[in-house]
This record gives sequence, structure tokens and C-alpha cells, in this order.
Amino acid sequence: MSWHPQYRSSKYRHVYGKAASKDKCYDCVPITRNVHDNHFCAVNPSFIAVVTECAGGGAFLVIPIKQTGKLDPHYPKVCGHKGNVLDIKWNPFNDFEIASCSEDTTVKIWDVPNQLLKRNITSPKKELLGHARRVGLIEWHPTASNILFSSGYDYKIMIWNLDVQQTVLSSPVKIIDAHKDVVLSMSFNTDGSLLATACRDRKIRVIDPRAGTVLRETTYKSHRVNKVLFLGNMGKLFSTGTSLWNNRQIALWDQNDLSVPLLEEDLDGSSGLLFPIYDSDTHMLYVVGKGDGNIRYYEISPEKPYLNYLMEYRSHLPQKGIGTMPKRGLDVAACEIFRFYKLIPTKSLIEPVSMIVPRRSESYQEDIYPFTAAAQPALTAQEWLRGINKGPLLVSLRPGSEAVNSLPQFLEPEPRMETADLSQQRGWGGRLPLEDKQKRTRGEIEDGRKWLKVEETLPKNDEMCLSNGFDVFECPPPKTENELLQMFYRQQEEIRRLRELLNQRNVQIKQLELELRNLCMDAGTY
Repeated sequence: MSWHPQYRSSKYRHVYGKAASKDKCYDCVPITRNVHDNHFCAVNPSFIAVVTECAGGGAFLVIPIKQTGKLDPHYPKVCGHKGNVLDIKWNPFNDFEIASCSEDTTVKIWDVPNQLLKRNITSPKKELLGHARRVGLIEWHPTASNILFSSGYDYKIMIWNLDVQQTVLSSPVKIIDAHKDVVLSMSFNTDGSLLATACRDRKIRVIDPRAGTVLRETTYKSHRVNKVLFLGNMGKLFSTGTSLWNNRQIALWDQNDLSVPLLEEDLDGSSGLLFPIYDSDTHMLYVVGKGDGNIRYYEISPEKPYLNYLMEYRSHLPQKGIGTMPKRGLDVAACEIFRFYKLIPTKSLIEPVSMIVPRRSESYQEDIYPFTAAAQPALTAQEWLRGINKGPLLVSLRPGSEAVNSLPQFLEPEPRMETADLSQQRGWGGRLPLEDKQKRTRGEIEDGRKWLKVEETLPKNDEMCLSNGFDVFECPPPKTENELLQMFYRQQEEIRRLRELLNQRNVQIKQLELELRNLCMDAGTY
């Protein structure tokens, strides 16, 4: 009796890793020899930053993303810290602002010039003084601008509001004092309303960051956690650590019940740390081993078995740290869905590794590129501090697309808009104000004009309008079976394009209706 593996349909079953050629790597980079368990690398579409060796203090390099090849040994550094730099993170909403933390107990915010660095940067934009011991972790808030979290060896997590004029801040807006040991990892859920932490006391905690209270905490003893990660809107947590037998282990948790993991699996007996990295757009989870050259990747599903193993990228070059490119910096023409930057200190090399979905078509593949987080904040710092939650603004990765408003808050089941409008009319005594009708009419007209302008400004020779170089609607009728198939595929591409335009328009219509409903409710209070 033969064994047949269970078939599971997925667009990402055949994803493979492809290392960049030598000329597209970053060579002769003096990577830090610090043994701290961090990524030591931060990447955005403009720059790659990497912690480096520096005498008399801590420093890191900021290299333009296109400046590959050998690095000048005298290349300028960002070197304002008095101790070793332990973590660096780019501002997700500003490609020219980066935060760093150090053993000197400070957190510093730096402005990076648009052009190539010509001299060392020694003066930070802001300096955050609050921790009593070295600062090991920093994280930017995922949806609110200018909110930064820092965690130090004083067992405290501090929340900083950078939207102020002062250059030196000594008092954070909130101090979370809920840990009995060093915090090893921090992770936010999608809208940043919850914070998950992994602590050296081997516990996972889910915290309300604004209240500073622990909502849930693990009591499970068989999994000694090192890193923890929110899995987007899946309602689950993923952690890496070690078992009682010191095997490297992964575990999956229900974020509302941390008593027992949903899934627990031993990987191997290596001693290196495991870095989990989650792509909430494709629901793919990557597990990167420190000290080895492997990257395992899985697909997350909401039902059992939850974790579906896909494949493993193997390399003989061990990585000390890892950087990840935001989705907006990927090469969509090559069907690249993720990109890592491996720090290889034995070779003084930074090697990009692209995760690619094998496709033959050279056109934009919208089915593997769902809407992703844009580079604009959904909230201001003050709005978030006042208790407002909002998911990230979303953008299509199709070239030329613009950001649209956040969708997660609209995913809850709601009554149809017509019913909501009727209930509002009853609340106003059965009448709809004339001003509201005029606003609705003006909004619809402006929306229609906007879309007409967008369609008029679309380039005539763009891939969105053409398929393989021919106009879909002006091709001669097919004469052979091969030509008929080609025409069919072109029409399918055109249908996909029109569906995307229609979906974007529907999203904007829904946003306008919600804004209109809010305006009407405000008008009804007078």
C-alpha cells in the first residue's frame, strides 16, 4: 500500500530561495563581532544599515541599497554612541530616519542625508535618556507615527513620543514595568494595540501597551522561549526557543489562551538562536537559524494543522544576523515575494537572498501580491496615545499604485449600507438633511472625476494596458490554436486588471460612505 501525501492547494508551494550574484552583494563590510542576539541589520528600499566594529564606542554603517560590490574601508559611519550598538531599526514611515540603541543606556534617532555619506555622522536628531542599564531592543509602532518602544536590561519597556520639539528626552510617556528579567523579544499585532514579549524568565506575555497591564501570560514549562511573534490578524502567536532537552523548538499559541501551545515541534539539536519572521500578506513564516545557513519557511493556515512546511533554503555560509526588505522594495517583475540580507562575518559579506514564486509570465502577478502596508502612518502619536486603534494603510505593489485607507477595520460583519442609512434617517426623525444629500452628490462626482483622471493618465504603452506588447482589443482575430491561446491569456490579464480597478474603486466608495456616515452622525448631534 503506497503512501500519498495530503494535497494542499497553495500559490506558494514552490517558492524557492535564490542568492544574489557576487556583484550584487556587499563585500568587505566589517560586521560586528558582538554576541548579542539581534538582527544587527535593518533594510528599507533606500538604504541598508548594519552594525559594525568600531574602536572607542559603537557605530553602524548606512549604505545606499544600490551601492553593491566592495565597500571602501574608509566609508563614513554613524558613530555617536559611547558603547556597542545593540539594535537598529528604520522608521517604517521615513526612509531617512533610523533609531539605534546601545550599551551606553541611550537610544538615539538619526537623520540620514539623501545623498552619499561623505563624513561620519556624530550628532543625533534626538537622544532618549531613560534607561538605567544598557538598551537591547527597540521597535517602532506599526501604524502610529513617531512612537518608539525601547527595552533595557533594567527590565523596563519605555514608550517614547518623538513628535516633540526637544532634542533630548528624559521622560517617556509610559513605562511598562511588568517583567522580572530581561526582555528578549517584542512584537506588535497588526494595529499595534497589543504587545507580545518574550522574557528571560521563559514566559510569553501579552500586554496592553497604553495601560501597561499584562493581559495573558504563559505558565507552560516545557518550552523555554527566546523569540515571539504576532501572526498578523490570525489570532495566534509563534515562538522559538528550546525544549527541556536543549533541542531547538518552535511553538504556536492561541493569543487568547497561553496555557498550552496549539503546536510544538522540535527542529534539531543545534545551539544557535532561531529568528522568526512573518509575512502577513502571504501568511508565510520564515525561521532563520543563527550560526547556520538555513532558512526554513512555512505557510500558516487558520485551521489544523496550522503550520504547513514548504521548503528549506540551504547555504554553507552561516549567518550571524539577518535583514528583511519591506514589501514595497521588492522586484515584482521577478515574482519576488520576500528578500533577506544575510550577514556573513566569516566573509565580511552581506548576501541578498530572494524568495521567488516560479512564474513564466513577465506581467504583474496580482494573485501573489495582496495589498501590503504603505509607508504612511494611519495615526498620529497623539491619536494612538488617546486610545485610538487603526490598521495600517494599504497599498498595491503594482507599479504606479497609490496608498488606500486601512481595510482591517472594515472586515467585521456589518449590516448593509442601505440598512445603516435607513436607521440613521429614523434617528433624525425620518429625514435626510439637504446638506448631506449635496455632500453625497459632490463626493460621488469628485470620486468619478478622480477615477476618470486616473484612467486618462495611465500610460498607453504600460503593461497594465498591453499584454505582451499588443493591444488586447486591437489584435487581429486568431488564426491558429496557439494564437487563440495567446489571445485568451491576454484577455485574462485584462480581466484581472479591470477587477483590480473595480476593487480599488469599491474600497474608495466604501471609505466615502463611512466618512459620510460619520459626518451625518456629527450633524445629527446639533
